[in-house]
Amino acid sequence: MSEELKADPVTSPKTRATKLSEKLRQAIAEGQFPPGSRLPSEAQLTLAHGVSRTVVREAIAALRSDRLVEARQGAGVFVLQATPAPAPFNLSLGHVDLARVSSMIELLELRTAVEVESAGMAALRRSPAQEEVIFERHYAVRSCLEAHQPTSEADFALHLAIADATNNPRFREFLMMIGKNVIPRAALRGDETEEEQLEYINLLVEEHQAIVSAISEGNEEEARDAMRRHLRGSQLRYRNLLRALRQDVR
Repeated sequence: MSEELKADPVTSPKTRATKLSEKLRQAIAEGQFPPGSRLPSEAQLTLAHGVSRTVVREAIAALRSDRLVEARQGAGVFVLQATPAPAPFNLSLGHVDLARVSSMIELLELRTAVEVESAGMAALRRSPAQEEVIFERHYAVRSCLEAHQPTSEADFALHLAIADATNNPRFREFLMMIGKNVIPRAALRGDETEEEQLEYINLLVEEHQAIVSAISEGNEEEARDAMRRHLRGSQLRYRNLLRALRQDVR
């Protein structure tokens, strides 16, 4: 585990912190550090993985933002008991109808109220390790889009990463409560042309890029504006679908 981090001396501190946090996350998931146990000290992790104290601190901060560990003053960093994720709001669009689309619009309005602030706070509070995760999640969404694969999982992970970067766990809890099923999908009715699909893909990548760039640059207001444009654009797409459905049922 440590050799992989030592192998590349030119790897950026952000990347080393991300790799270390993932290693520790995996060790916790596999039971090497059960709930209630203490992680190795900062000095021990520094020595074991051949990284700086700054890298160790960033890695631990990422685990803390995910509520996997907590720091106890004078005692160390301890693994928390895993808590089950709240049941998601189950909104399936397998068979689109007026009631479900209306509910989606309502939830997008709620998300806008919360996630606009989330983006602004992330721009101010994100750590280098959290910023690295946001970029990784953004690239994952783009890869799915370019490969014409479903994007809801990757898209939701990006929004969770932004929520985590606020360093306020309530933002993640809010998104988990609603669930990934409220992530708008590219094909709303299933009869879009290839050109319409490509247009949507390019638009989504641009919207995400604007959010991620503003957060990375620490631009609070631009991050808010970019998130607002993104979610209001999603609302508009669903409102257009709602109008089309109403015409179909006349």
